[in-house]
Amino acid sequence: MTSVAEQSDQQLAGGREKPGPARKVSAWARRAPLLPALIFMIIVTQLPFVATLVISFMNWNAYYPNQRGFAGVDNFKRVFTDVNMRDAVWTTILLTAGVVLISVLLGLGIALLLDRKFRGRGAVRTMMIAPFLVVPVAAALIWKHALYNPEYGLFNGALTGIWRLFGSHHPPQPDWISNMPLWAVIFALVWQWTPFMMLILLAGLQGRPLDVIEAARIDGANSWQIFRSMTLPHLRQYLELGALLGSIYIVQNFDAVFTITSGGLGTANLPYTIYQIFYQAHDYGRASAAAVIVVIGTIIIATFALRTVSSLFKQEAGR
Repeated sequence: MTSVAEQSDQQLAGGREKPGPARKVSAWARRAPLLPALIFMIIVTQLPFVATLVISFMNWNAYYPNQRGFAGVDNFKRVFTDVNMRDAVWTTILLTAGVVLISVLLGLGIALLLDRKFRGRGAVRTMMIAPFLVVPVAAALIWKHALYNPEYGLFNGALTGIWRLFGSHHPPQPDWISNMPLWAVIFALVWQWTPFMMLILLAGLQGRPLDVIEAARIDGANSWQIFRSMTLPHLRQYLELGALLGSIYIVQNFDAVFTITSGGLGTANLPYTIYQIFYQAHDYGRASAAAVIVVIGTIIIATFALRTVSSLFKQEAGR
């Protein structure tokens, strides 16, 4: 007679699925429905990037078709040594930092207000999200013509009304885009991206441990102490996530720069400079090299964003 231990070992061995062709077929059967989506993503995203990477190592200018050939890393050297490209990098940094910083601060303030209970809170939240849903080109056109225009724009109209209240018949009519071109682009993007930051931070606020906050209030902590010592540390990862995701998208922004300033007056960022090199200078090799550098920088930022997201998921799973 076999012992009880031997019987249990036999049962475990019989219950365990043995590796073999049947197991491989079962695994492929589970993964097969995902193959069309995977193939589509490879065709849409990876093949164009591989083509761009190959062209970045070529000397390919449409104005000089007979000089096409392998250029090695010359295109990348030209990208890093070009004065216009360095200016575009600096403009991109200023544009991204300005939009992200202001959007995060405004989004935090609005999220704190919308976290309070009041009548019509759902409708107000929906209206606050609306700017983020506007098509980027349409949003840029609204700011360029409906707000910034020196003749019939809303800003100059408001200035006229304020000056007339004080008896002045010669109000200032500044040309906003010409006087502050980079800030004109920044304000338009802040208007569009503040709702995005507000959504992320509002989700973080709703995940706070309310019992701990109530205990702190009972112990005599005021609103500022609760915000500084409890709410802000809780929102740290949400602030990082919003800043990282916003940076990924704003670094690639082309619509606002092209529509509002057409890249003039020192507002040409990296995407617009790449557009100029590709479609105006027709230097496909140098434009591809610049695009590869931008993609690599974006991937680095996205890596930090994914780490932040994964840490948030681990925290939620641990609760």
